[in-house]
Amino acid sequence: MICLPAPAKLNLFLYITGRRDDGYHNLQTLFQFVDFGDELGFETADELTLSPELPGVAPESNLIIKAARLLQTHTGSHKGAHITLTKRLPMGGGLGGGSSDAATTLVGLNRLWQLGLGNDELASLGLQLGADVPVFVHGRAAFAEGVGDIFTDAVPPEPWYLVLNPGVEVSTPAVFTDPELPRNSPVMSLEQRLNSPWQNDCEALVKKRHPEVAKLLSWLLEYAPSRMTGTGACVFGTFDSRKAAENALENAPAGTVGFVAKGCNQSPLLTAIKAL
Repeated sequence: MICLPAPAKLNLFLYITGRRDDGYHNLQTLFQFVDFGDELGFETADELTLSPELPGVAPESNLIIKAARLLQTHTGSHKGAHITLTKRLPMGGGLGGGSSDAATTLVGLNRLWQLGLGNDELASLGLQLGADVPVFVHGRAAFAEGVGDIFTDAVPPEPWYLVLNPGVEVSTPAVFTDPELPRNSPVMSLEQRLNSPWQNDCEALVKKRHPEVAKLLSWLLEYAPSRMTGTGACVFGTFDSRKAAENALENAPAGTVGFVAKGCNQSPLLTAIKAL
């Protein structure tokens, strides 16, 4: 069996710079990984199976199975696998859980089935599954442009983060089709972005639509510089030490779910696959 991590990502900033003719949006965002996430196990089998199944998600609709099927079709492989999922990341949280699972599936089965595909080819396949999948395959902190598929490697600081889940699921399509979403941020170079205050263009809208996000973010801002990640709902604060982040978590409002993690400019997935 091969066991591989499917780490969470944070959008350290996110700017929407326009809407394309195909309905997708151009954006500029800075992706960084953290050392916390889901975990997948892969072992050779006659059929393609996944356990456990996610509640409310049909197996063939799960991005893990979709990624495996796509890899079979692309390579003409008839090999199977049993995939075991340890799910830690919330759905609809803006942490990229489903996309990360799909990327780890592509990377893991490429190794298990000895297909020999390179990362660029796997990332191109991943784009068919979702705009965030390629960055997880790429495995390095990146300034992403276009629909999130044009990467420039970046080396932001690697602080400690406190990531909190407001307990609501935010629909990414709903955010991007909302008429109140800002879509006119100026296009800037990476250097310009790094030297400007960071923000998330989706944050104000999501806070308006989901008061739980606004309330938790307001609380977290008392402790550290904080923002929402992706289209939400999770929010994160930046800390200089694990202890400071853990102290804030201990004081979080009753019932709040969250975790402390270290920022990683090299994905734990990339680290793990190199070690095999």
